[in-house]
Amino acid sequence: MIFVELFTEIKYNIENIDNSVIKMNEKNKKILEQIKGGLIVSCQALPEEPLHDSYIMSRMAFAASEGGAVGIRANTVEDIKEIKKTVDLPIIGIIKSVYPDSDVYITPTLAEVDALYNEGVDIIAVDATNRLRPSGVTFTEFFTEIRKKYPEQLFMADTSCFEEGKLALELGCDLIGTTMCGYTPYTKGEAIPAFKLIERYSKELSATVIAEGGIWYPEQLVKAYESGAFSCVVGTAITRPRDITRRFVSYLNK
Repeated sequence: MIFVELFTEIKYNIENIDNSVIKMNEKNKKILEQIKGGLIVSCQALPEEPLHDSYIMSRMAFAASEGGAVGIRANTVEDIKEIKKTVDLPIIGIIKSVYPDSDVYITPTLAEVDALYNEGVDIIAVDATNRLRPSGVTFTEFFTEIRKKYPEQLFMADTSCFEEGKLALELGCDLIGTTMCGYTPYTKGEAIPAFKLIERYSKELSATVIAEGGIWYPEQLVKAYESGAFSCVVGTAITRPRDITRRFVSYLNK
């Protein structure tokens, strides 16, 4: 009798675990379906920028939603909390943190990942470049740890070159972004948007590619999709009026 009760309890627990995993996978699938083929708008403002305010970022996100955005990329838990009050869209969350012993600043350590996970961010984006993280941690060491800790969380790898994307995919990253192309010492000068990188990721790795970085015109957005992107992120060209103004003024000064 005791054996039967024990077996029943074990079977119940296993079924619950399986159902939880299935439910989570279905949730992730829905998130990816929501962002596929659309425009994700990055709503960020650093402390030194004029629009640095969580409330302002939430209104930016609302305006993006009204305009047809399918997702939001946002920085800090504070901004994400405010944005969630105004829009019901998938959020790619990051935390930009500067550490004295590393050039990596996009979600660089487990502490930032924990904070984003606890906030319930749909997709957590991390720097996946071939640079040492704080305390000399490699990307492989870092991502192996967070993938094990959060097996059902969707992760996006912000990469700068093909080798980084290949490694990120092998380690279990769900989405491969071109975010850092042109922003690492070994990719400085690379043309952005990184159409060639998008195409290689798509064709050679069959990766779920997020095109991000340097998209200023609708024509570039279309070309990113033609190159094989799964979804695209546009930030500065939409949500940074100071940079947009400077771009216009620069043409007058030519």
